[in-house]
Parts: sequence; C-alpha cells; structure tokens
Amino acid sequence: MLYRIALSLLLFPLVATAADTATIIDAAKAKRDEAAKIDWYDARAIGLEGQAFSDVKAPYDRLPARAEGKVRDAVWSLSRNSAGICVRFRTASPAIHCRWTNTSNRLAMPHMPATGVSGVDLYVRDEKGTWRWLSVGQPKEGTTHTAALVTGLPATERDYCLYLPLYNGVSQVEIGVALDAKIAQLVRDEAHALPIVFYGTSITQGGCASRPGMVHTAIIGRRLDRPVINLGFSGNGKMEAEVTNCLVDIKAAVFVIDCLPNMTAAEVTSNTAPLVATLRKAHPTTPIVLAEDRTYGDAFLKSDRAQRNVTSRAALKKIFAELQPQDKNLHYLAGDNQLGVDGEDTVDGSHPTDLGFLRMADEFNKILGPLVK
Repeated sequence: MLYRIALSLLLFPLVATAADTATIIDAAKAKRDEAAKIDWYDARAIGLEGQAFSDVKAPYDRLPARAEGKVRDAVWSLSRNSAGICVRFRTASPAIHCRWTNTSNRLAMPHMPATGVSGVDLYVRDEKGTWRWLSVGQPKEGTTHTAALVTGLPATERDYCLYLPLYNGVSQVEIGVALDAKIAQLVRDEAHALPIVFYGTSITQGGCASRPGMVHTAIIGRRLDRPVINLGFSGNGKMEAEVTNCLVDIKAAVFVIDCLPNMTAAEVTSNTAPLVATLRKAHPTTPIVLAEDRTYGDAFLKSDRAQRNVTSRAALKKIFAELQPQDKNLHYLAGDNQLGVDGEDTVDGSHPTDLGFLRMADEFNKILGPLVK
C-alpha cells in the first residue's frame, strides 16, 4: 500500500510513509538508566491507540469506569485485558526495549501461548509503507518482564507499533530507547482518525493468536491504516444492552458486530434489533456490519456444530432482512468463507490459529475496505 507524505513542523526530518505527524515527547519524561544506557518512556506519555474511553478505572482498561456494576461481572473482568491497545511511535534509536507488568501471573492458556496471552508485539513500517513484524516480547515468569525487542539497527528514524497483551491486563508499560534518542507519538490525520470498532467474542479478543499483532482486528488495522477498537469478550459477546450503551459513546468509522459464536438463535433474535436501534439512534449514518459466525472446523462431520452455525445465521439473516430496507448503512458479512475448508486454521475447530486470522482478515477486508475509504 502506498502512503502520502505528511508534513509538519513537529515531523522528524525523514521521508514519512503515512498520513501521520510525529509529536516529539519531552525528554524530561524519560526515566534514565545510565548503566543500561536506556531512556525509559511510559507508554501513556507516548500515547495509546485502540482505547475508546479516557474515563477508565485503570490505565489500560477497555471499558469506561462507569461500566463497572452495569455490565456483567465476566464482561467487566475481561474488559481489563488490554486486547487491541497499541502504542505507535517514531524513533531513530538503534535499540528498542520494553518493560511491562501483567495484572495476572497466568501467562498462557492450554490452547494459546504466552506470547499471545501476555506478551507484546513490535511492528515496523518499511520504506514502502508496509507494516512488518519485527519482534515479540516473551513473558518468562512472574508478572514483570523486560525484553530487548531489537538491537543493532541503523540509526534511521522509523515508525513502530507495539501491540499489548490479548488475554492479560497490564498495569504499566514502558518503551526503552538509547540514551538521548528522540521518541515521538504518531498522530493520524483526520481522514484516518476514526476507528473501526469490533464488538465480539473470544475470537475478536484474539483467541488463539500466537502474538498480539496476529489477531484479525490488528491485521485489518494495519492493512486499512485505521485505528481499531477491540471489544471482544471471551465467551461473553452477546449483544447486550449494557455494552451497547458504551458503544454509542464511540465516534466510529464503522461498527462490526461479531457476536454469533457466543449466542443461540433465540438470543440473536431477541438482541440484534435493539442493538442496531440503539447504535442507529446515536449514529444515524455510521455503517454497521452484522457478521455471521465462522464455520466450525469440524462442522462437516459433526451435526451439532453445523446446526449451531445454521440456526444462529438464520436468525441473524432474518433480522437483517427486516431492518436493511430502511437502513442502507446496515451491512452483512457471511461466515462460510471466514475460515478455510481445509480444517488447517483453528486450534480446536473454533478458535483460529494465525493462519485462520489471516484468512478472516482477508474476508473482513472485502466489506470493510470500501466502507472506510
């Protein structure tokens, strides 16, 4: 993808490759470690992307503090995971370090590695403007981790994006650069500032990506050069009014509702129309995408899994058919092609591997690309 050069008095003197300006962070905000030759910057001082609310109880929460006691306890607990939150910055430092503290010492899950559950993931933008993976911060043991993400780079200014853990929370995140190396927050231009907002399930949250940058929501954000808000709640994406009442406070480029993996047909029938009505009242023309569930990897042989797909989709299609004639900004994404038919892209028939998430990103991009142009 080609990007236009953005110019600003605050821009570093380099050839920019995206519609971003760079606001230099005051060096006085750094914590200097002379022995290690590292200046440490709090990620919040650089600036967070992917966090929809500023009125949060803890720095890296995904729902506002006012949601506590209103959304179900399970949703509130999951909202404290940092899925989708990232730090975008520019620096010429030849080394980049990260120091982060998880809120839980459960670093991994039986079907998802610690790098995805509790790690950090660094991407860099190359000279063609393409975001490319560079390094992953591996959590070892305990809750506080320090990683030299990359060293020995040429001292050339580059754009970076650091993704935070998908299934763990963080209480503190620091980015380390070489002594006296400048670091700047990347600020999007107005045309790229509105986020794509995803409300969904464990799959939306990132289960079971090997790294935080490999969930399809993150891949889509890089491909479409848009901020992404990840409001995936594992096992608890149910189109609930209490969560929808938070969604209405987000000014979005598009809302993606992807809750069917957690919902029965009866729940789809009862909850879909009220969710759309609530969103539409607050955002009369913002596109809303109703997404079907991915097809279970073993549905070709297990009738109960196939039936779950069939019944929930039929309920969603019926609601969409009733609403769409009066709402041309309501869109629909089928589920059959979200994953492949070879069965090679999930860990358990339900949750995608990295291959599965790449395939999901390809399918979601077909509908989201035109909507965010």
